[in-house]
Amino acid sequence: MLGGLVRERVSGVGGRLVVVCAGWGVFWGAWAGLLPAIKAQLGASTADLGLALTAVSVGAIPAMMVTGRLARGRESLVLALSMAGLAAVASLLGFVTAPWTLAVALLVVGVTSGSVDVALNMATARGERVTGRRLFQPVHAAFPVAVIVAAPAAGFARDLGLSTAAVLACAAAVVLATGLAAVRLPLGLPDAGDPAEKARAGLWGVGVVFGLLGACLLIVENAVEQWSAILLEDYRAAGPVLAAAAPAAYMAALTVGRLIAQAVPTRTSRPLFLIAGLGGSSGIVLAGLAASPWASLAGFALAGLAFGPLMPAILSDAGARDTTGAVVTTVSTVSYAGFVASPLAVAALTTGLALPAALACLGVLGLPLLLAAARR
Repeated sequence: MLGGLVRERVSGVGGRLVVVCAGWGVFWGAWAGLLPAIKAQLGASTADLGLALTAVSVGAIPAMMVTGRLARGRESLVLALSMAGLAAVASLLGFVTAPWTLAVALLVVGVTSGSVDVALNMATARGERVTGRRLFQPVHAAFPVAVIVAAPAAGFARDLGLSTAAVLACAAAVVLATGLAAVRLPLGLPDAGDPAEKARAGLWGVGVVFGLLGACLLIVENAVEQWSAILLEDYRAAGPVLAAAAPAAYMAALTVGRLIAQAVPTRTSRPLFLIAGLGGSSGIVLAGLAASPWASLAGFALAGLAFGPLMPAILSDAGARDTTGAVVTTVSTVSYAGFVASPLAVAALTTGLALPAALACLGVLGLPLLLAAARR
């Protein structure tokens, strides 16, 4: 009877975590849509803006490691506070006046967003253990949907005459409001204490391996976000609207893949590794080498569809292996390094190759996924 009461009480956990993740995505979608306006507002060069944007990663990675320790047994509180912190700094971003002040602000954005990332994953992992339900796929599906909606909405708001400060204030309000869904999440009592030292060492190794596999996915995801529109417009003679549809197609397919995986559960993640290794790598190769913009668009969509379900599945597996959240923290932090490495990897490839071939080369990242599938 007690177990039934607990399950009934936590039945809304998944929906509330979806709301939080969507609010997080609204900020990043709005920010992406406002970048041209921010660049013009500051009078910054592309190099200046790129340097300032690296501050996000500089702040995020150490914050993710610290949050993993602070949030154990306090996932709800830390997640709510992290969303409030992100809302606060987001509301100030529109008032920066120089590239260096933008870099400082984005450093704080990285700290708060990195904290949201880890706390959300830890809360979702504990929610899965408490409810006995699969939550990672729908929760992670909310982020790309929010980005797809918020990015053009920010552009539309600019067309209506709203300032960047006003649009960011609206995004901050959404982040703050959705963050309230994290308050007092019914996640039950904190899990038992840390595992033995020897077990912790083994789990850390598992987290690193899972994180590196996740980094393969995020390297491709970041490359699509940064370069797909440029590929279509500069190399495939696509118009601005069709070119802008490339990252949206990837993100939309990412969401569809996660929802399909949620609807068709599997006993192990091996099929998802196989699909990602074969379909995802084939999609990015097609996107890079196809002769027409429509074929490239199809390639980006195939890559998103195949890669989409794997990262939530990896995090779910990590959460099931360790009730302290340490493995989830390690996976989140190591995989995030893929976002940091992606611009450097594409830049290095483009020193000797044209952009289409450079993007196609990222298909090699499917090989570790196939090796993982073979060992499962």
